[in-house]
Amino acid sequence: MRPRSTVLAALVTSIGLGLAGCGQQPPVTSHARQEGLATVSPSAADPASAWAEGYCGAVGGLVRTMATLPSVDPSTPEQASRTSSQLMASVADGLRRTSAALGTIGPSPVAGGDASRTAAVAQLDGIRSRADDVRHRLDSSTDSETTKTALRDARTSLDELDRLDLLRGLNDVPQLATASSRIPVCQDLVKQPR
Repeated sequence: MRPRSTVLAALVTSIGLGLAGCGQQPPVTSHARQEGLATVSPSAADPASAWAEGYCGAVGGLVRTMATLPSVDPSTPEQASRTSSQLMASVADGLRRTSAALGTIGPSPVAGGDASRTAAVAQLDGIRSRADDVRHRLDSSTDSETTKTALRDARTSLDELDRLDLLRGLNDVPQLATASSRIPVCQDLVKQPR
């Protein structure tokens, strides 16, 4: 039994690779320097865009974590349990870091942004708590039936993470949804893998 779906793995790997080159500012051309022109990113000129960029950067960290999850070794029940525990620890750590990063982007410049972020953090923290619980049960399991139950619960947690809409917090607030549509790091999160 594989505790994570191949669809999830393919999706997060594709998104993670797409994010690898994101966030780099375009260079200012020699002509622009000679004319005294500077390129200004949309986020620098608009507080809603800057906040959306911070939000997308935070949730992009989770996508990168998911793209580098350790593999589960099903060769023996003990190996499956140990490597599944490592996988769940990585998931929980990624969720913890993402929640913390969302907390550092400051107050939303538009109404509804803070409430959406709070809801997103609560959802991430709920999944993290369940992943930690599964990891602890895998680590303390002494019989095969308990291990099988914990492995099924691990898959359930990964499926829940697979269904997570990382940009819902932005899309629920029209001004932030509009702003995020202009931010490359946000758009990279919604691109479908080919």
